[in-house]
Amino acid sequence: MENNNTENQELDMNTLMKVRREKLDKLRAEGKDPFEITKFEKTHTSSEIVDNYEELENKDVTIAGRLMAKRIMGKASFCHIQDENGKIQSYVSINDLGEEDYKSFKEFDIGDIIGITGFVFKTRTGEVSIHAKEVVLLTKSLRPLPEKFHGLKDNDLRYRQRYVDLIMNPEVKETFILRSKILKEIRKFMDEKGYMEVETPSLTTVATGDAARPFITHHNTLDLDMYLRIAPELNLKRLIVGGMGKVFEIGKNFRNEGMDIKHNPEFTNMEFYSAYEDYNDMMNLTEELISTIAKNVLGTTKIKYGDDEIELAPGWNKITMIDSIKQACGVDFNTIKTDEEAQAIAKEKGVQFEDIKNTRGHIINEFFETFVEKTLIQPTFIMDYPVEVSPLTKRKKETPELVERFELFIGGREYANAYSELNDPIDQYERLLKQVEAKEKGDEEAGGMDEDFVNALEIGLPPTGGEGIGLDRLIMLLTDSASIRDVLLFPTMKPLA
Repeated sequence: MENNNTENQELDMNTLMKVRREKLDKLRAEGKDPFEITKFEKTHTSSEIVDNYEELENKDVTIAGRLMAKRIMGKASFCHIQDENGKIQSYVSINDLGEEDYKSFKEFDIGDIIGITGFVFKTRTGEVSIHAKEVVLLTKSLRPLPEKFHGLKDNDLRYRQRYVDLIMNPEVKETFILRSKILKEIRKFMDEKGYMEVETPSLTTVATGDAARPFITHHNTLDLDMYLRIAPELNLKRLIVGGMGKVFEIGKNFRNEGMDIKHNPEFTNMEFYSAYEDYNDMMNLTEELISTIAKNVLGTTKIKYGDDEIELAPGWNKITMIDSIKQACGVDFNTIKTDEEAQAIAKEKGVQFEDIKNTRGHIINEFFETFVEKTLIQPTFIMDYPVEVSPLTKRKKETPELVERFELFIGGREYANAYSELNDPIDQYERLLKQVEAKEKGDEEAGGMDEDFVNALEIGLPPTGGEGIGLDRLIMLLTDSASIRDVLLFPTMKPLA
């Protein structure tokens, strides 16, 4: 449908906005200020009318939405309005509205929000439409939308002005509808598995729970520096100490680190903990959770992400970190026992490591990130991490330099991180001390000492399995979105100068 609005695309924005302001002033002078309207009763949405045409044919309906196109043909016109569910056409004529109201309709601008009452019919081309009996201006749009044939394509502007993005690019709304469905299915799944949803603080006095640089803020009344949480882990484990058998939390975490297509400073995460279980149980639950969500929301476990076809049906790969490195580059850390040997092989293979992270365990992790991570396309659990990079995890009894931990990788990215939780308060205190020492040496991602958490462990934490899943990344995967900003309604953006 042609956009026959009077706006001339060659005019500058200020002129276009001036014309619209003048129209608003005229309406107000006539006592027709649309901004005085507080409510409008709708009977249907666009999709309800289209989906139920046989039932609604020749019956009156009332809908409301944004005017997206208009074609004036003398004494009759066609227009399209867009509501929360889609678009629908309306036939508007001077015979039905009367001369004055029809003249007002012709003055409406693309982007105005209007209400239409009329009966449902099909045009000669078979398009379900509304034959208007009444048209009401509900909101005057004072700023023009992007020109329809080009729309809003600049990604930076799309993320900054998501409200315009949602209007001009209907497929964007579909991503966020899927996001909502995914989160609902996750909550349903966890509830059916016996987990209770809880909420824990976002403001903490100790930055701990994971290795990440925190955001720091200040509480004026207490005159106390505080941190936006990097993870809810320690509080959730306190609840297990308190006798809650299975808990989960979906909420925001905050990390003061780099921004790229995989990272936003604030992100949605789910953590869950179950008493008397270990990381093997978490592995089984994760496989069932993600495959179930895919099947229930998408109708399939076989998905496409970028150029890759990924199968999410159960039966995922499992391999230890050390074995994955050996397969990828031939280096066997089972035969490399000292820090010095690890440093030497890292230099030989060109693997970079920091001076404050030069232990065998840290170097194993660097080898994995260098040679293995990007190759893990199909769902793969990487198991048994070095203790140096896992300060909150229970050691493996037979190999105490490793811990009972896994991370899930799909499409070369990490999606989940799980442990058999460390519940030995003596070992935990010593590991937190090492984190404090690392921070003092310049490691900005090292955690702090949480004396109260150690106190909770001394009260007694049962054997526990725990896990965190990055929900934004999972939603990226299930919606085939290239960037984390595509699945966040309002991603963090640097202000324009």
